[in-house]
Amino acid sequence: MKLGCIMMDLIGVELTPDERQTLLHPHIGGVLLFSRNYQNCDQLKALIQEIRRIRDPLLIAVDQEGGRVQRFKEGFTRLPALSELGMAYISDSKKALQQSEEVAYTMASQLLAVGVDISFSPVLDLDYGVSEVIGNRSFHRDPEVVTLLATAYVSGMKKAGMQATGKHFPGHGAVVADSHTDLPIDSRSLSKIFEEDLLPFAALKDMLWGIMPAHVRYVDADDQTAGFSSFWLKEVLREEIGFQGAIISDDLSMAAAAPAGETYLQRAEKSLAAGCDMIIVSNNPAGLREILSGLSYDMPTASEKRLLAGLG
Repeated sequence: MKLGCIMMDLIGVELTPDERQTLLHPHIGGVLLFSRNYQNCDQLKALIQEIRRIRDPLLIAVDQEGGRVQRFKEGFTRLPALSELGMAYISDSKKALQQSEEVAYTMASQLLAVGVDISFSPVLDLDYGVSEVIGNRSFHRDPEVVTLLATAYVSGMKKAGMQATGKHFPGHGAVVADSHTDLPIDSRSLSKIFEEDLLPFAALKDMLWGIMPAHVRYVDADDQTAGFSSFWLKEVLREEIGFQGAIISDDLSMAAAAPAGETYLQRAEKSLAAGCDMIIVSNNPAGLREILSGLSYDMPTASEKRLLAGLG
């Protein structure tokens, strides 16, 4: 089967009969794993192997950033928050860059060993000191420091054999609201965003397999959050920056995605039309069913090629 455009989630540590059936749907192209899907390494390996027996090719992904966003803990190295690498850079930049590469190599190699293709990392947002949802997930406030540490981090992932995904384009660090529960609105000028937040994404554009847009509305651009905005995804990311990799939506079940459409189908259609190659739909089985039953979409060859490049 061809790769589909939707990344789904799972309820628990084993596949349910419904999930087995859903995996066969033509629109499915990936599975996003959470802590609830993990007991131990052997169980996780068996789960992923079972998924692949049902559907292949398929992208298996997780958020394994480190710090407070690490889905698999017991049996895996506890990874530092990226801000710890930023603080280390101030006192010893050379050592911090080496540590960033080593942390990423460890993270990626351990995930690949159990069958996971992608960790959605690193975070490229700048830490303005106001966003709790970003906070210590960011390397630093300075875009140059973020770029240097992220470059080392991505190099470590690549040495292990894993592709990297930068998030949350064009920058989530300057807003207070948490996009999981509210709609963040960034009222800064476009020039300010271009001069600072966009710099790490532009600098790493040729190193990243994927970029995940933010569910943030930038009022100086348009009335859509970045993940539903052709301005941000087509005009800025594709044309101005020249990014050629995969664009993966943030979760369509997040509160900040709601203004894009009352229904999940509307959100899916708008996200794909704006330029996303794959959309994430998790923590809402009804929403996933609605999209699968109503979406009329044929994956472009270019999108499938970009996505397949992420397979471990």
